[in-house]
Amino acid sequence: MLRTETTSTDTALLIIDVQNGLFDEVYDDDRAVLQRIATLIERARAAGAPIIYVQHDGGPGHPLAPETDAWRIHPAVAPRPDDLIVRKRASDAFYKTSLQRALDARGILRLVVTGAQSEFCVDTTCRRALSQGYDVTLVADGHQTCDANGLSTEQIIAYHNAVLANLAHPDHSITITPAADVTF
Repeated sequence: MLRTETTSTDTALLIIDVQNGLFDEVYDDDRAVLQRIATLIERARAAGAPIIYVQHDGGPGHPLAPETDAWRIHPAVAPRPDDLIVRKRASDAFYKTSLQRALDARGILRLVVTGAQSEFCVDTTCRRALSQGYDVTLVADGHQTCDANGLSTEQIIAYHNAVLANLAHPDHSITITPAADVTF
């Protein structure tokens, strides 16, 4: 069934891996993304949309090892006690987690996706969400990464925005939208 519109009751804000070890406010880009996500959180709360945090649990010695400072969700976007936190160990936020059950229990049909890292957890989770039957709004300026493999942060983000916007699915889509234009 193809849906043409959504309401706040069927949309959730998904914040992927916005953890201290991946965001450093020393960098203007990180600061700007954190501010956009914080603004989206305010707008989601005002609309009554659920906010779901995905937190990566790295293994022993991993930079995001549980209970380390780097593992904690960044204080600029800190969850409230009633927000859901889903912990994961893979790039796919659905893989062996409670995310699917949590979304189903809340009647969620559309995800607004933000977070880190663009080419890993954000990309993989967007693809999986589409395959699971969700409409996805990827916040074009609300996900982050770092320079890698000869590409700049800006190139990586632009590439993933373009690729994800063109994935084929007969009933659902990934829409790329700047934070200022996101609705709940």
